[in-house]
Amino acid sequence: MSISLKGDKPFENIPSIKAKALRINLNEHIYGTFAEIGAGQEVARHFFRSGGASGTIAKTMSAYDKAFSDAIYGEEPDNKYVSESRLKKMLSHEVNLLESRMDRKEHPDKMFFTYANTVATIDFAKNIVVMVGWGLNFKQILLKSIVKY
Repeated sequence: MSISLKGDKPFENIPSIKAKALRINLNEHIYGTFAEIGAGQEVARHFFRSGGASGTIAKTMSAYDKAFSDAIYGEEPDNKYVSESRLKKMLSHEVNLLESRMDRKEHPDKMFFTYANTVATIDFAKNIVVMVGWGLNFKQILLKSIVKY
């Protein structure tokens, strides 16, 4: 039963972040990792808080410190962490780990994904403005790798 009030305006019903994350979490074919460095520590949290994440999330990785991030993904020659180069390293490293640890024969219908983001916000000295980079690598046996920046 829909209730309509005088003065109501029509609008599109846009799902919340929680509803979108839950929809992905409840899909038994989607499985992968989240890697978030710098100030970008929020995406995986939405998936955990929406429920049902144990069937979707293989691993989350968070490296806030640059030296720790370098130890995992390698140094950036230009010292820029919000960059296409850093995202490609993150996606490559994480998808290689996922594929080496998950036997495709045991999971033929899984769509493996790796989500990576790197975020810089204003630093303590207030010299850096907000910068955001993100990437997604989605793989299935018959699909080619899809990467967006």
